[in-house]
Amino acid sequence: MQQIHPHALFRLSVLGPLASRDRMEKGELKAVVRELAARSYAIPDSRRSFLAEKTIERWYYAWKRGGIDALTPKPRSDRGNSKMTKALQEAVCKTKEANPGRSLRTIRQLVAASGLPGATRLSRSSIHRLLQRRGLSELPGSAAQPVEHRSFVAAHAGDIWYGDVMHGPKVMVDGRLRKVFLISLMDDASRLVTHSAFCPAETALEVEGVLKQALLKRGVPVRLIFDNGSAYRATTMQAVCARLEIRLVYCRPYTPESKGKLERWHRTIRQGFLNELDMDRVRDIFDLNARLWAWLEECYHKVPHSGLDGLTPLERYRRDLLRIRSLGPFASRIDELFLHRHDRLVRKDGTVSYEGKRFEVPFELVGQTVKLVVDPHRQKVVGVESLKGEPLGQATALDAIANCRRKRRSPSASVVAARDLSGANAVELALERQRRNLLGCLPEEEV
Repeated sequence: MQQIHPHALFRLSVLGPLASRDRMEKGELKAVVRELAARSYAIPDSRRSFLAEKTIERWYYAWKRGGIDALTPKPRSDRGNSKMTKALQEAVCKTKEANPGRSLRTIRQLVAASGLPGATRLSRSSIHRLLQRRGLSELPGSAAQPVEHRSFVAAHAGDIWYGDVMHGPKVMVDGRLRKVFLISLMDDASRLVTHSAFCPAETALEVEGVLKQALLKRGVPVRLIFDNGSAYRATTMQAVCARLEIRLVYCRPYTPESKGKLERWHRTIRQGFLNELDMDRVRDIFDLNARLWAWLEECYHKVPHSGLDGLTPLERYRRDLLRIRSLGPFASRIDELFLHRHDRLVRKDGTVSYEGKRFEVPFELVGQTVKLVVDPHRQKVVGVESLKGEPLGQATALDAIANCRRKRRSPSASVVAARDLSGANAVELALERQRRNLLGCLPEEEV
């Protein structure tokens, strides 16, 4: 028995009030069709939800002539045939093959410039249908082609960490009501959140601060996966990962599927934490983070996870404690890993500027370009280095009042001695020359 086409069944369901009547009075057909057109429908293979009166009327007369078979969609008789000449078809295909990235508009312009008959009358839709039929409409590896995605999980805790940002609520930050951002790092194998914090911005500095705490609490991952945001591509982040031998990986743009576990974590945060949060009791961002960290340790990490065979994230993480890399020698020097360095020209007064403030450096560096070493997380200037990274001394905040009483250094004795031993100089020679010239102009009796 031949199967009825689903579109034919849909069309017959629309015609129900008409198909059930044996005869209709004059003008009744128009009224019923108008009433049917006013309804909304779940039209198969279409985003539209309304039908035109002429469409319903055409279906009705087709059904009257041939029954349900007449309601089955018929393919176009000219389907697969192009009205373009063979020469035009070849020109279009060759133009596309020469540069697969060319748009329909560019192809149309190039073919029109060829001077072939009918080339100037080509439409974009005709070109598109031809390329689609020849299999040339999509770029290899383009977003239009399906990309294979498979569910996976890391074999051990610490193998893969994910990082991402979620927009959070508005709280008081530095005395102002501002929106904050939740920056999180999650372990793939255990779903344990190695560290998460609400931050006033989503810059590289905040991301580094969260990573620093995660490393101190949960060890060093093998791979760290971020998206392509500028905050994750900062040179400081890349330098930290290089020193700790962390493989820094960036996801392909516009592929949230690659971080599905973190997307699920964000949903859990919204439903389990933010939905239960009483914002009237939250004074500021510090208060908000205190509640987040309490909820993480007492709720999220201790609740069995469906993707972990009933284990909690903390239990699954502890299974692999012996495999997780520690900070090792960097544990006591963790702050050094996250130092920032900025090129600065030392002024004539022996100072450099940073964040609108001036700092004094060794006076011997006047006129040189140095690297100002800063701990941005403690908002402290540490010192100065050469462009090769060699330490050159401390950098202290300028105290202009104290400098009023400070004794200036004078030239060393060796420099003064060198001046005394130098003998004649340009000034003395000029004076002697002028004296001789004057003496030469006077009469002998006046000399």
